[in-house]
Amino acid sequence: MKVYLDNAATTPVDPKVVDAMTEILANRYGNPSSIHEEGRKAKNAIEQARKQIAQHIGASPSEIIFTSGGTEANNMALKCAVRDLGVERIISTRLEHHCVGHTLEKLAAKGVQIDYLSVKPCGNIKLDELESLLQSSSKKTMISIMFANNEIGTVYPVDEIATLSENHNAVYHSDTVQAVGHFPLNVSEWPVHFMSGAAHKFHGPKGVGFLYMDGNAQIQPFIDGGSQERKMRAGTENIAGIVGMQVALNQACEQMQTRKSHILNLREYMKSALLERFEGIEINGPENSEALLYTVLSVAFPPSETSSFLLMQLDLKGICASAGSACSSGTALPSHVIHEIRDDEDGYTTIRFSFSHFNTIDEIEYTLEQLAALLPAQASV
Repeated sequence: MKVYLDNAATTPVDPKVVDAMTEILANRYGNPSSIHEEGRKAKNAIEQARKQIAQHIGASPSEIIFTSGGTEANNMALKCAVRDLGVERIISTRLEHHCVGHTLEKLAAKGVQIDYLSVKPCGNIKLDELESLLQSSSKKTMISIMFANNEIGTVYPVDEIATLSENHNAVYHSDTVQAVGHFPLNVSEWPVHFMSGAAHKFHGPKGVGFLYMDGNAQIQPFIDGGSQERKMRAGTENIAGIVGMQVALNQACEQMQTRKSHILNLREYMKSALLERFEGIEINGPENSEALLYTVLSVAFPPSETSSFLLMQLDLKGICASAGSACSSGTALPSHVIHEIRDDEDGYTTIRFSFSHFNTIDEIEYTLEQLAALLPAQASV
């Protein structure tokens, strides 16, 4: 049996997305910048996608810039805010995705002040600490805090962060890669200046995403060249990818509540079964199911002879899971997120199981059975 429980890393492409992309690849081969008929058809496909994606997040089409994914979108927001908006200080956390965390390190090396908020054991922040930092300096400040943590599922108080940002005239950037298509987002009600999305997190293709940029946040192009994307992002557009992202987001938003209910049932079933059938297991992240990224279940397994090899053993049984962000794979270092919220010396092994609406209870049961076989000494009697 093959079980895919690594949907926070990437999701299977929806068949309707494949159909839409195939149609584009076969029949919309013109360059969108060309003025002839085939070019106009390609351009129209892009603009229709832009319009629909904008509608899903309450934005104007002119505020959507298509990118190669979430990493480029987050880099663009952070680096251009420093370069073009006069940002001298950024307040963030050490739990951000590497595309934000490593960008902050690069900016710090160039003289930008980076202030990191402390985090609670559940991964969340203290709003009073954020407010105190905002009050502590007259420097032009940006807040960069993700909507939902990709490893432990913590959802941050984005409305309160936005209010503090407004009150202190700060620029607000949120990495929403794990939230788009899974939570209702409306920038007309949520005053954020920059937010990012990546199609492959909601059953679209890899290599395409977008940056929402508030119309008042006037930045210059991040990639120089032609005049594509209203002169904001040079390079011939990925037409099939953009249309695939549009179709995937249409599906995700239309089916959001149904998908959420199914996924949350799977997550809560697996969580309850793990805690009931195994001794010593701990769940990383928030306890409140209403304040979490419901697609993610981060499980800390207690030390044993086999726990450090669990991922490999599960893989041999056809079960795909991960230790954390896929962007950290290939390294011997522990997850930076787990490092921040757990004692490195406790010997626990963390595995992230992440779900989609394609998963089933039978797959969860199979995974639990394999864990029982791998960790017999920890199974409850």
